[in-house]
Amino acid sequence: MARTKIQPAEAVDLPALNGEMLTASQNSMATMQASHSEERDMVNQLLGQAQMAGAFEEFSRTVRTSKLAFVKENKLYRAIAGRKSPHGAEIMTGSWEEFCALLGRSVDQVDRDISNLRAFGEEALDSMSRMGIGYREMRQYRRLPEDQKTALIEVAKTGDKDAFVDLAEEIIAKHAKEKEELTQRLDETNADYEAQSEVMARKTTELDKTKQELEKTRKRLKSMPANEVAKELRQEVAAVAYEAEANILGSLREGFAKLEEHAAESGEDHRTFKAGLIRQLEITLAAVRSEFHLPEQVDTDGGPTWLNAAEA
Repeated sequence: MARTKIQPAEAVDLPALNGEMLTASQNSMATMQASHSEERDMVNQLLGQAQMAGAFEEFSRTVRTSKLAFVKENKLYRAIAGRKSPHGAEIMTGSWEEFCALLGRSVDQVDRDISNLRAFGEEALDSMSRMGIGYREMRQYRRLPEDQKTALIEVAKTGDKDAFVDLAEEIIAKHAKEKEELTQRLDETNADYEAQSEVMARKTTELDKTKQELEKTRKRLKSMPANEVAKELRQEVAAVAYEAEANILGSLREGFAKLEEHAAESGEDHRTFKAGLIRQLEITLAAVRSEFHLPEQVDTDGGPTWLNAAEA
């Protein structure tokens, strides 16, 4: 097979390069790259300085608070007594307030920092400050029970902000729930106390009234003949006996009847239980009979004793 003859390409005339312009462009590009590199280095440097300054500020705050706590605990601030106040002609007395003012801070701020330091310790407080934990949150954490606060401190020392925030939210929620339950119990206790107070007040009133009635009765009996006194006393005691008998034949008997119905429906035998109640009443009556040496056989002419006493 014969080869196809290749036609040579026509020559293209290229424009002549301007050496000066090319050199200028290269120099301009190099200048731009150098400028960009310098700006980037400067930004990184400033960012690093800012981060370092922030970290040092938090660290220095903890150290400063530790020093201030030492000054307050040992009352070293008294040494400024006699100095002239920088804000006027007054002579300072050596108070803690004046010492804080010299530092440009209020007593509340310094005392709050010291409270946080004592509650969490330097290491945990420094870590919490770097995490951005504010005064409001720290105040909440200080109020937590000791075991929960200790758990927060240990997590804070690790520097893991996410773990710290998660644990703090969990503890705060639990603490809030416990506080709500305690508040509810307190409200219920107060309600019970108020109800009991009302009952006691009513009983006290009734007792005072009863005492007054007894005093009136005592005076009346004192002025009455002996036979009249005996008659009235018998009537009072007979009324009590009648009430006891009425309760037995009324409420107690009705209860026994309900137990009997239940026994018929369920087959459960309540006779032993009922017999025990009757036996207890018999023992009680026997004890009263023995205490007052009463005879077992009494001729009442077939009627109840309380009725005879009322007719006496």
